[in-house]
Amino acid sequence: MAGDSIGRLFRITNWGESHGKAIGIVVEGCPSLIELSEKDIQKELDRRKPGQSRLTTARAEDDKVEILSGVFNGKTTGAPISMMIRNKDYNKKDYAKLSKVFRPSHADFTYFQKYRTRDAFGGGRSSARLTAGNVAAGAIAKKVLRKIEIVAYVKKINNITAEVDVEKVKAKDVESTIVRCPDSIAAARMIKLVEETKKSGDSVGGVVECVIRNVPPGLGEPLFDKLSADLAKAMMSINATKGFEIGSGFSCAEMLGSKHNDEFVMKNKKIVTKTNNSGGIQGGITNGMLVVFRVAFKPTPTISKRQKTVSTDGKVAFVEGTGRHDPCVLPRAVPVVEAMTAIVLCDHYLRSKAMKNED
Repeated sequence: MAGDSIGRLFRITNWGESHGKAIGIVVEGCPSLIELSEKDIQKELDRRKPGQSRLTTARAEDDKVEILSGVFNGKTTGAPISMMIRNKDYNKKDYAKLSKVFRPSHADFTYFQKYRTRDAFGGGRSSARLTAGNVAAGAIAKKVLRKIEIVAYVKKINNITAEVDVEKVKAKDVESTIVRCPDSIAAARMIKLVEETKKSGDSVGGVVECVIRNVPPGLGEPLFDKLSADLAKAMMSINATKGFEIGSGFSCAEMLGSKHNDEFVMKNKKIVTKTNNSGGIQGGITNGMLVVFRVAFKPTPTISKRQKTVSTDGKVAFVEGTGRHDPCVLPRAVPVVEAMTAIVLCDHYLRSKAMKNED
């Protein structure tokens, strides 16, 4: 299947299916002598794994990672790093009825049209479970990036929006609530909404915001590998994403140039911008300011409410979702957004170093 890899110098290849024996990732281009252990990767996977709170799917996977290659005596060798996560808690009986119908807004129909076959059990290759491998790869990318700080959090669920200071928000603030929103007041409202939505058999969407600090200026490869373009591609590859914006995003369409332009000023003998409507990227290249972007996630398509659809043999049918599904993907999407961000940044960081021939 084409499209399973992303990156140039730091490149990952994702493999596996939701209800197969295992899922995994191969990471190529990681520099040698980076200290790396399964424990380093596991702490990121634990943030994404199912069954971690009452807001997530009840599927009980421990998501224990196994490093199969590329690490010797606790350090990377420069060879491809292969990692595997075994699937344990899956029940194909939950999907027996779904195998004969196309779920509304799900990849069931499009996968069948493209390949003339589909794995209906857990969504197969289209399942969000496959993001676990990407999170494992992102943990490695974070080790390479070292001083660059990536913090993602739930900014919005439905019509509830959090107040977050992008200059100050920390990872510990994000992890302080089960919904991964650093605004405690908004978080309480979000949790209540998700619980009520789950009880009604429905689902709800929202927005994840991501802040990147200590990004050196000069990352990005125009014309077609602009950092903003690669971030957009990476974010839109995540399951359930429907929108991406950076800096002022779509609101810039309602602004005048005199209000939107980021004026350059001197601060501590460095050139910075007075405002950051650009979101830290101009012309596809980082300018040294905070990189800030947002990703919109749709409501989970598999819901327990009765919906009208069409069967695989073209007849009118009705479907009620069975199995275990997140009523809201946002809390578990946060570490996935961070991982994909780290993967893209690591690739551009290494490309920048190669171009400058720096250590």
